[in-house]
Amino acid sequence: MKKFDCYKTNPKADDRCIVKGETYRISILTERLVRLEFSKNGAFEDRMTQTVIHRDFPVPQFEVMDKENQVEITTKYLQISYDKKEFSGNGLSIRLCRQTYSNNSIWRYGDTGDNLKGTARTLDTADGAIDLEDGLLSRIGFSVLNDSLSMAIGEDGWVQTPLSGHQDIYFWGYGHDYRACLKDFFHLCGKTPLLPRYALGNWWSRYHAYTQEEYMELIERFRKEGLPFSVAVIDMDWHYVDLEEKYGSGWTGYSWNKELFPDHKKMLEELHERGYHVTLNVHPADGVRGHEDAYKPMAKALGVGYEKEIPIDFDIADPKFLAAYFKYLHHPLEEEGVDFWWIDWQQGNTTKIPGLDPLWMLNHYHFMDNSRNGKRPMIFSRYAGAGSHRYPVGFSGDSIISWKSLGFQPYFTATASNVGYGWWSHDIGGHMNGYRDDELAVRWVQYGVFSPIMRLHSSNSKFTGKEPWKYGDEERAVMNDFLRLRHRLIPYLYTMNARCYRENQPLIQPMYYSCPDQHEAYKVPNQYYFGSSLIVCPITGKMNPVLKAGKVKAWLPEGTWYDIFNGLIYRGNKSIPMYRTLKTIPVLAKAGAIVPMEAESSIGDGVDNPKDIELCVFAGADGEHIMYEDDGISIEYEEGSYAETKYTLDWNGTKRLTIYPAEGELSLIPKKRNYRIKLYGISKQDLKNVEVDAKKADYTYTWDEERNILTLEIKELDVKHRLNVWFYPDTGIACNKVQWRVFDILNRAQIEFCIKERLYDMAIHSDSAESLISNLSSVDTLSELKEMIQEIVFA
Repeated sequence: MKKFDCYKTNPKADDRCIVKGETYRISILTERLVRLEFSKNGAFEDRMTQTVIHRDFPVPQFEVMDKENQVEITTKYLQISYDKKEFSGNGLSIRLCRQTYSNNSIWRYGDTGDNLKGTARTLDTADGAIDLEDGLLSRIGFSVLNDSLSMAIGEDGWVQTPLSGHQDIYFWGYGHDYRACLKDFFHLCGKTPLLPRYALGNWWSRYHAYTQEEYMELIERFRKEGLPFSVAVIDMDWHYVDLEEKYGSGWTGYSWNKELFPDHKKMLEELHERGYHVTLNVHPADGVRGHEDAYKPMAKALGVGYEKEIPIDFDIADPKFLAAYFKYLHHPLEEEGVDFWWIDWQQGNTTKIPGLDPLWMLNHYHFMDNSRNGKRPMIFSRYAGAGSHRYPVGFSGDSIISWKSLGFQPYFTATASNVGYGWWSHDIGGHMNGYRDDELAVRWVQYGVFSPIMRLHSSNSKFTGKEPWKYGDEERAVMNDFLRLRHRLIPYLYTMNARCYRENQPLIQPMYYSCPDQHEAYKVPNQYYFGSSLIVCPITGKMNPVLKAGKVKAWLPEGTWYDIFNGLIYRGNKSIPMYRTLKTIPVLAKAGAIVPMEAESSIGDGVDNPKDIELCVFAGADGEHIMYEDDGISIEYEEGSYAETKYTLDWNGTKRLTIYPAEGELSLIPKKRNYRIKLYGISKQDLKNVEVDAKKADYTYTWDEERNILTLEIKELDVKHRLNVWFYPDTGIACNKVQWRVFDILNRAQIEFCIKERLYDMAIHSDSAESLISNLSSVDTLSELKEMIQEIVFA
């Protein structure tokens, strides 16, 4: 049998961490992670499984008291009690010590706890919330991962049946140390791979029978509109779909439709020249029929009677079929220019091998196959259970076009990190059914830009396309701005991609990761950290038509926070309703944050390491950011082929912003860069001077006095040189300019002019918070309008 590629794994635990009897084996993998096995025949699992690939943790400290009918194991954090019988709630328990969780939680076999949930296989046909599988995190401090039914993987890379009658449970007793739990999960179950850089740009996708000419005209229209894209997703009509009955439904296909795409090779070549990468949709369930270009050689290889065009059944449980499936159906198309595959499996979880999920098989072997020849692998497919984070990117399925669908997606995406699944891609704008609502489309795009993967998509309907020019002028302008913003964010996103791979920190994290003991962090399920420096609060409900603003109930942790769009400065450690017009949503950076972006003037298709950098710096605290760059497509970064540029803000000491000389493989980045440095919370009189290698440097500046943003322009900075921006020692954070912001709210509100005048005077002239609240309460107008004013005044 062909040997299939697989991970380098270390599935066997160190013998020194094992406590074992005839029918049980307990592996103390860490002081907080315990593997519990029971087998009546005394057979235990040391192979890699679908979920678990590394059990080789350093041996932790623990003590064992082994009695005739009881074994007690104690670590720094856990007390394990087991009666040496078949697992039961009476006979197996684990107590969390007080330093792990203050309430001394006790887990008994069978308990699931107050789980914070993980994710689900798909959002197909979902119109709002669905049930989620359990994740690894829990408010009461423990969770379990049951690996008893996972298939094993042998040394030849092929799946093998699990041990019969074998119970295999992993207990996670990490209390509220959520990030430590995830770190050990990523060791046990494998790292999240580093995505290709192009995956972080905009994806264009639509279920539509394009012709080659029509598709390339669309790509050209995007260019003329200044709308950047990096991935071209071509849905199932790339292949023949209208077939004779003997050739099946047409849902499955592997041969380009020459009527629609007379020269597909030329099209793929042109797409690559324009900076696009290409994925094709494939529904593999119907196997291979006689009309396919690859049918005859594949049938010969498998011994199928090709003379009579006998169908080749899809049999992913057969290694011979799988080898031929890649060799004849996929590799030739990849050689023509297909970069990765959209595996659109919707046909259940049954194969000829009991317990073997065909979706997992497709994900695993497609991903491994896509890594050939030193290529950085990627697939696009649905979630197939714990361990699926090793096979990004996730396709969440065909959701309904509705506010309820949008309202669920931020929570759904954030909780997926609770099982390490950090790269969901949604049908941004919704896929099917539903209704036309231009405001909904805009809010969905805004969320999509601040989601893991930004992929526009729609159903096979002439009315549901997501081209921005199909919407009203206001909505179109906002959608265009946000699509450009996504590509501007790639330097930050790619660094967060590397952070996820290196440090096991998902891009999207629920608020309780950083504030696990604050009750409020659990009350904002749609709010999340977006990388190390930003908090995003999507607006997922309709605007108030009188106020022309949407609302989100937000909670800010302790500290000082800036809205990156309007510069409004907030004091943290409070819940606050935030209002925004259609133009933006609340995206907040903490004082000390440094966010590198590509300058707006230089964005285009493709995602090369940019020459023009916009560096957003938020005053008020010390901060550091190390921007990561490599070639974006290979695995040479594993051998050290990458470059890093460090940025620091020394606010509490020397009052200095520093851009350090780049380090590493400098051939990967431009030799000189143009910097546009946006300093939030800084006044022009705070700037002392700018130096390059301790010599005075040339620069220009502009100052947005209303928003307190000072912008410096530095041209042609050699990446080997150091730049310092010095501020005066007494520099502090500038104060919000309240007057114009209140005026803007009231000027927009569709209310009586006399009420506007009265509210404006109150906001500007009240001498205390108490008097303002009292005065506002006396005015008979919308409570939300009063909230908007208080948001500005009391930020």
